[in-house]
Amino acid sequence: MKLTCTQENFKKAILNTERVVSKQTTLPILNNILFKVEKSGLKLSATNLEIGIIVKVGAKIEEEGEITIPARLLGNFINNLPYGENISLEVKDQNLKIKSGKAKALIKGLPAGDFPLIPQKSTEAQIILSGIALKNIITKIISSVAFNETRQELTGVNIGLKEKEMFFASTDSFRLAEEKINLTEKNINLDLYKNLILKKENIIIPGPTLIELARIINPNEDSEVKISIEDGQIFFENEGTILVSRLINGKYPEYKHIMPKEYKTRLVGEKNLIQGAVKMASVFSSTKTNEIMLKIDAPEKKVMIEARSVEVGENSTELDLDLTGPSQEAIFNSKYFLDGLTAVATSKVAILLNNGSSPVALKEIDEKTGEVLENFTYIVMPIKN
Repeated sequence: MKLTCTQENFKKAILNTERVVSKQTTLPILNNILFKVEKSGLKLSATNLEIGIIVKVGAKIEEEGEITIPARLLGNFINNLPYGENISLEVKDQNLKIKSGKAKALIKGLPAGDFPLIPQKSTEAQIILSGIALKNIITKIISSVAFNETRQELTGVNIGLKEKEMFFASTDSFRLAEEKINLTEKNINLDLYKNLILKKENIIIPGPTLIELARIINPNEDSEVKISIEDGQIFFENEGTILVSRLINGKYPEYKHIMPKEYKTRLVGEKNLIQGAVKMASVFSSTKTNEIMLKIDAPEKKVMIEARSVEVGENSTELDLDLTGPSQEAIFNSKYFLDGLTAVATSKVAILLNNGSSPVALKEIDEKTGEVLENFTYIVMPIKN
């Protein structure tokens, strides 16, 4: 195995693959990246047996071959190279020789034959989404994914597959985020997608898979992510990088019924101002419960964010918000409320309430018309007095 490639492309490929590498000590081969050199170029692969990644790198190939190399050691060496020089790689006697400018290293590898097989997709992509749009969706919903493994289905994101829509939803049972996207002919391979939704109405993708996907998506405007869904597995392809993951078995909770169809009280205002008031109040809230109170006085047209604790003291901020509907009081976990505000992508936010014990929604506001947008909804459950 012998080749030359640009440092920029190689560095990016190592960065994307080493994050997937397992931290296991029982199977040392999983700590390694598989290098496979063919006439078409260099392929780097890594897996932790839950997620697999394959990255293609353009290179000048002199000799084909394959080997696995410890990811952390290689990554540390590559990250400290002086910028700009090409990288040459050569394998001799299970050792990888790397040279870039005046820097060189020899890293001991393990045989490629011991590396586990990464599944290969057997179908064409059924769904094609904008890379930027998908990255934004993941950013908005990932904070609501649960990390408690007692309910495995909640550690993933549920994708509802409809004929003309897709719903991305996550919940940890304290809050819920849902993003709806409309599908056009550009987004689907029509026949394949129809066959898919006849078999599956929902799939659950592990949260860590989507975190990795958001990291590897190229943020170019023209970037596309091709998605292939098969039995028990999902494949994402973006500009020469393929991410493959298992799907979570299980039934996702029927969350739609907890999302109110109507709300009695609506607040609309600048997201930054509300975030600032909530952050300030969180400093004064009890460290155990992070409780803050939202007080709405309709006759006086006043909206207050308050917090108090025996240990610290108290805080109150009056907000200049557009208010419609009756007076309300609700107590929230400040972290959950802030996560929702952060997920809102518009400069203004709508806060929608019915009473102090029913779900409260945060929604985005159209910058031009001022209308409440329905594609993204963040639900947070108040803390009952």
